[in-house]
Amino acid sequence: MGFRCGIVGLPNVGKSTLFNALTETAAAQAANYPFCTIEPNVGNVAVPDPRLHQLAGIAQSAKVIETQLGFVDIAGLVRGASKGEGLGNQFLGNIREVDAVVHVLRCFENGDVTHVEGKVDPIADAETVETELMLADLESLEKRVPNLAKKAAQGDKEAKPAASVLGQALDLLREGRPARLTVPKDEDERRAFAQAQLLTAKPVLYVCNVEEASAAHGNALSARVFEKAAAEGAQAVIVSAAIEAEIATMAAEDRGEFLAELGLEETGLARVIRAGYALLDLITFFTAGPKEARAWTVHKGAKAPQAAGAIHSDFERGFIRAETIAFADYVALKGEAGAREAGKLRQEGKDYVVQDGDVMLFRFNV
Repeated sequence: MGFRCGIVGLPNVGKSTLFNALTETAAAQAANYPFCTIEPNVGNVAVPDPRLHQLAGIAQSAKVIETQLGFVDIAGLVRGASKGEGLGNQFLGNIREVDAVVHVLRCFENGDVTHVEGKVDPIADAETVETELMLADLESLEKRVPNLAKKAAQGDKEAKPAASVLGQALDLLREGRPARLTVPKDEDERRAFAQAQLLTAKPVLYVCNVEEASAAHGNALSARVFEKAAAEGAQAVIVSAAIEAEIATMAAEDRGEFLAELGLEETGLARVIRAGYALLDLITFFTAGPKEARAWTVHKGAKAPQAAGAIHSDFERGFIRAETIAFADYVALKGEAGAREAGKLRQEGKDYVVQDGDVMLFRFNV
C-alpha cells in the first residue's frame, strides 16, 4: 500500500513543474498562466529505499520492486474557491480524494514569473488556500451538525459520536483553525471523523519551492514557512522545482555528482517521501527471495495479518503466521539461512506489530 498526495497551491507557484520532476514525466503542462492544470494529473513514483537493494543483493533476487507513492497535481486555487470561483468546485472535489496535502509555496523572487496575488508571500499564500478549505468545511458542518445533534438527542447511537466529534471540529473552524486539530475521544468518534472527509482534516506537508542557490539550506521566506509548520505540528521541506526538473532529465549515474556540486545529499523527491512517511505514520516491510525483492508500505502499528493483506487479501484472510527477520539481522547474517541458523528468524502470530524494515514471509491457508 502506498499513499496518495495532492499537490496544491496558488497558480504559478511551481506545482506542475514539481509534479513533472517528481514523476519524471511531462504529463502536466507547466506554463506561466493560471489553471494550466485543468484535470488532476496523477503519477506514481517508486519510493527509493537503499535497504531494498541490499536485500536483493543478498537474496540474489532477479527483480527489485519498490513501493509506490502517488502524486495528484491539482488545479491552482484562488480566493473564492469555496464559493466556486475559478476552478474551485473541481479543486475541492479532487482534494477530498487524497490522503495528504502537499502544499507548494513559492519562496523565490522572479520578475519573469507572475504571481496571482501580485507579491511573493508564502505565508499569505498558505492562508489563502487554508481559508478556502476551512470555509468549505464550515459550510458543510453548519448543515450537518445540527441534524446530527437532533438525532443524537433522540437516541440515535450512530449520530451521538458523530455529533460530538464534528461539533468539536465545527467549533475549531469557527475559530479559524483547521479540523485536523480535532481530538476524537474513542474509536467511534475516530470513525465518524474519518467518514466526514473534511478538507482541513488532511495532514499537510509544506513544500518550499526555492531558487537554485537556496536549495541546500533555504532562505528567509522558507524559514517563515518552517516556523508556521512547527506551530501547527505540520511538516515542511525545501525543494527547488527547477533543480528537480533538471535532475529528472539526467542519467541516474550523473545525478549524485550534480547534487554534490549543489551541496545536496539527496533529491527533493527523497525529502518529500521521507516527510510524507512521517506525516502519515507509514513504515516499510520487505519480502525477499530469488524471484524478487519487494518493498511494501503499511501504517505504523499494523499487525502481521494487515501486512499480509497488503500483498493479497487471501494472505490476510488465511493468515497462519509470519516468519520475520529484522533488516539488520538479515544483512549481518547474509540472508534467511544465516538468520535461521542463528535463531534470528522469528515465528510471529496475529498480534505481532510490524516493525520498519522487517523482512517477512507469510504462511497462510485459504
